[in-house]
Order: sequence, then C-alpha cells, then structure tokens
Amino acid sequence: MRNARTPSAPRHSRVLIIGSGPAGYTAAIYASRSALDPVLIEGPQPGGQLTITTDVENWPGDASVQGPDLMARMSDHARHVGAQIISDYIVEVDLSKRPFEATGDMGDRYTADSLIIATGANARWLGLASETRYRGRGVSACATCDGYFFRDKACAVVGGGNTAVEDALHLANFASDVYLIHRRDTLRADKTNQARLFAHPKIKTIWNAEVAEVLGDGGKVTGIQLNHPVTGEQSTLTVDGLFVAIGHDPATSLFKDKLAMDQEGYILVTPGSTATSVPGVFAAGDVQDKHFRQAVVSAGMGCMAALEAERYLIDKDAAAALAEDVRPAAASSDVVHHAA
Repeated sequence: MRNARTPSAPRHSRVLIIGSGPAGYTAAIYASRSALDPVLIEGPQPGGQLTITTDVENWPGDASVQGPDLMARMSDHARHVGAQIISDYIVEVDLSKRPFEATGDMGDRYTADSLIIATGANARWLGLASETRYRGRGVSACATCDGYFFRDKACAVVGGGNTAVEDALHLANFASDVYLIHRRDTLRADKTNQARLFAHPKIKTIWNAEVAEVLGDGGKVTGIQLNHPVTGEQSTLTVDGLFVAIGHDPATSLFKDKLAMDQEGYILVTPGSTATSVPGVFAAGDVQDKHFRQAVVSAGMGCMAALEAERYLIDKDAAAALAEDVRPAAASSDVVHHAA
C-alpha cells in the first residue's frame, strides 16, 4: 500500500463500479447511457485479463483483435459516453450503511447509492519462469479462447479436475494430439467427463507427472520437461501448446464476510440476475461466473448489472418520494379543535 494522504471529502456517485475489463467497462457504458454518471475504479490491472492476451478471435464483430487493443477501445467508449474512470485500487468497502463507501489505496473515499463489482478472477499458474516467458506464445489458461490456434498441432493440458478434462476434450476438436498431465494417478473430474476423456482416441493421460519446465525456441513453445516423482525420472514431451487448468481465484477477498459467497469465494447472485445478497450491490463477470469465463459473457453481465442498478435506483427514489408524500402534515399538538 502506498503512503496514504489526508483524505478529501468523499466522491459521490449514483453508481460505483469496482474493476475494469469487459464487465466493468460495459457496465460503465450502460450506466452512462442511463444518465447515472457512473464512477469506475480501474483496480490494479486496468483492462483485466485480456490485457495479457494477444490474439482474440471470438469477440463478435472482430475477426481478430489484440486483447489490449480491445480493452483500450472499451475504456475509450466508456469515457466517450461520460463515465468517470479513475486509476485507483480499492482496499476497503463498507456495505453496512447507505450510501455504500469504498476507500482507495491512497485514502480517497468513494460513496455510491449502488455498487457494481467487476473485479474478475485470476488463473492459477504453475509458477515457472519459463511459463511466464511463453505466456501468450503457446502457454495459455483458456482452451476455449485459444484452442483454435492449435489446429493440427500437439497440446498438453495440466490438471485433474473438470476444467482440465473439459479443456482436453475441447482441444481434441482441433489438435492432432492432446496429453492430459496429472500429478496423481486418479482424476478429480466427475465420472461422466472421465469416461469421455478415456474413450477419446486423440487424448492420452500421463499420470504421476509434473511440468518442470516449458521449452521453446525463444518465440514459441516447442515442448515441456516433465518430472515423474514416483520413479524419479525426467522426460521431454514435444508439444506446441501448454494449457494450465488448475483453477481460478476470484478477486473477492475485499468482500469476504460482507456478501454471500460459495466455498471457492465466488459471489453468489440471484439466478438469472446479477443481484447479490446485499440490495443495491451487483456482481458481474468472473467474480460470479466460474463456468464460462469468456469476455463476451462478462460484457453481457456488465450490461445486466447496469440495467439492474438503474431499476434499483428508480425503485429506491420512488420509495423515498412516496415516504415524503405520506408524512403527517402537522404534529398532533398543532391540530385545531372546533367546538361541536
């Protein structure tokens, strides 16, 4: 945390959006077009996970676009329609009072009548320097996003849960060969997925193995080095791509014990909605979506959250106006009594 400065008066908005990326920027666009004058706090990684993605070929309307360019366009769009975008990082929120209050890294305070959470999630990585070096050049954490680039090539998937198995099955639609690498001798994935995996002619499972190094020619992945702890041996596997599928961590620690979450830390919402357990607080994108994790899905949720925030504020204003209208015109001591 940076050195805090003397805080100024809170900046108030009708809608405060915490987090950027497709969900946050889309929410800002829709809230702006509804004349709600939203404030968006970008967070530690403006633009989210797509800023570390190269080619995006599944964004509707773009045959191919660079991830950072797509996020820059969304940010520009949000600013164009009137959203205030602030470079800050929220370190504390208070959802117990109205208006809601959030505190930034330097001590700046933000209050709002409604709140949209779009802080996203982060893929878990293996922690190898070579993995980082080749990220976006053969190493990926999203088979749905990048599988198409590996048509007729060999790929490896690391993991043992449903995500890893589903990624392997998805990649088998494109790749010539798929290797599922798991550090144990049994999978955690459900039996139906396992049956599909083991029956697929393109997929081979490598048991009791760990990825020790990602190999490459400086420009792209050429293979991986495996450790086999049971035997103590090492081996090299020639592949063009490595997909890491060992889970994601939603960026929701800020809201722990303040919103209802599942055991993995994903924010729980009303089915078919972005509404959380606290009225006026909405969650969009990967903070509540553990299944799809796609930019277009997050953008759709950002739209939903903005529209639901607008409806919440309309209802809130209407209730306040009604309460004002029905207040007693005078106290009982002021009533004039007429003689019969």
